[in-house]
Amino acid sequence: MERLQDKVAVITGAGSGIGRAAAQLMGREGARVVVADFDTAAAEETAALVEQAGGRALPVTVDVTEEGSIADMTAATVKEFGALHVLCNHVGGTNPRTDLDLLRMDMEEFHRAVARNVTSTLLGARYAIPHMIRAGGGSVINTASVAALVGDVLQTSYGAVKAAVVSITKSIAVQYGPQNVRCNAIAPGAVMTPALENNLPDSVIESLRNGNALPYLGSPEDIGHTMVFLASDESRYLTGQLLVVDGGMTMQSSAAPGRRAQLPG
Repeated sequence: MERLQDKVAVITGAGSGIGRAAAQLMGREGARVVVADFDTAAAEETAALVEQAGGRALPVTVDVTEEGSIADMTAATVKEFGALHVLCNHVGGTNPRTDLDLLRMDMEEFHRAVARNVTSTLLGARYAIPHMIRAGGGSVINTASVAALVGDVLQTSYGAVKAAVVSITKSIAVQYGPQNVRCNAIAPGAVMTPALENNLPDSVIESLRNGNALPYLGSPEDIGHTMVFLASDESRYLTGQLLVVDGGMTMQSSAAPGRRAQLPG
């Protein structure tokens, strides 16, 4: 398939997990992919995977908390491929060991969270959108989280900054829609990325699975496919939206898993 033929896509955080899956899927759909990550070796590995599957990829080292690094990433994209049509602002997250409840969270972690999730999203779009306008339009895809939609006992900063990403998404959509630039966000639920598997005990992963309406947790490819859809012309009439891709986690009553046992066999 060639749903992204002739498009140039930049994906930050593409060295592993969801970003890597999105890079591979977009490459298969014909996009020329800029694989951007803080980890140079990881970016190169993802780029090699894209090219092994027949796509074209450029690995770029980026620190999304530094404006100059984002500017260099954007310039390298246009120099290599001549245009920029799709931006996936995917880098984000906080440290769950220091991003705790309100009274105990590390304020330095909060400031890092703002830089990593909010400032990076603003700057990524700020540098990409002029090139999208010159190309006749484009698609900005921001990674939010279900944490933006619900309260939690931990990661106060994470929920706050992802809610900001949702708001930024709506503003970009309204401001640049007349120039044919779309902007949408994805709110993943629990996804079996290396980060999740390596940082959560099996008991917590099982509790997340039980909290879903579907009988499994998502894979990086589930979010990657959503990114491909938002990058493609199939979503040309969709902008300013938050797509919640969470296996039904946020729409299911907390009582539902236990109440299933009351159903007649």
